[in-house]
Amino acid sequence: MADRRGWRRWLPAALVLAAALGVLEWRFQPLNLTRHWLQMKAGESRWAAAGIWLPAYSVTIDARVIEGIDGNASGLTFDPVRGSLYTVTNKPPAVFEVSREGKPLRLLPLRGITDPEGIAHVRGDLFVIADERSQQLVLVRIGADATAVDASDAPRLGLAIDLDGNRGFEGVSWDSVRGRLLVVKEKSPLRIYEINGLPEALSGGRLDLQISEWKEPGSSGLFMHDLSSLTLHEPTGHMLLLSDESRLVVEYDAAGTLVSLMPLWPGWHGLAHGIAQAEGVALDDEGALYLLSEPNLFYRFERTTPAAWQPQRAAAGR
Repeated sequence: MADRRGWRRWLPAALVLAAALGVLEWRFQPLNLTRHWLQMKAGESRWAAAGIWLPAYSVTIDARVIEGIDGNASGLTFDPVRGSLYTVTNKPPAVFEVSREGKPLRLLPLRGITDPEGIAHVRGDLFVIADERSQQLVLVRIGADATAVDASDAPRLGLAIDLDGNRGFEGVSWDSVRGRLLVVKEKSPLRIYEINGLPEALSGGRLDLQISEWKEPGSSGLFMHDLSSLTLHEPTGHMLLLSDESRLVVEYDAAGTLVSLMPLWPGWHGLAHGIAQAEGVALDDEGALYLLSEPNLFYRFERTTPAAWQPQRAAAGR
């Protein structure tokens, strides 16, 4: 009887502890992170110089406010033609061009898209903008002398699959090597779409549109809580996925195998504070890594050791 009374006394505490451990695992995923961290360390000799290799990056611009953006900045893409970055806002809809130092260059009011959440440079002055709520991909041109972007009659592709209001398309990235557009759906469920033939089809060329879903081989699904953005790194063929809720950047190789992790926590990679509400990720042609945090914070990271794929001028400056 005494043993039974003792068990009853400890049962509420045990239930609270179990619930707390469950919340801890859901929120911070210590078991998942430990497993993937060990996987990353096991591949260090292979990928430290050949991959993007996120552990090699340290912040050089930490939480700079982008002047002129009051809130809701989302998505990020690097334009190698102009050597600058682009992001979008939805209140009001606009496209912003910023320098590699996070300085504002142009504000372009955006018409014809109500909820822009992602932007990707394709080629020349051609960009794709993702409209989250309608799950549409819109092809627009942003010339060097443009003062606004009118997408009212622009070619577009709608994918009303798993349509769920504010949990639609969050990021896009163009892969010019394989001629495909990569698109992430935020959650419910997490998805990464591969779309081939989009620019040609929307430009009136040959119609050969192929849509498939990217998945991590041998896995039932991605371990992040959500997907905020992505970018394809053409020199390595690797992909970076950004998760706001998990506060992580994750690198995958061309075969879909996890390569490295970057926790967006205070003190990691030189950060003074953690990065909350991370909404955009991009890499430039010299290997610098950029993150954008809503409402308007700009981060730049650079490698502390050179990579085999970096241009000599970039590696020499490290």
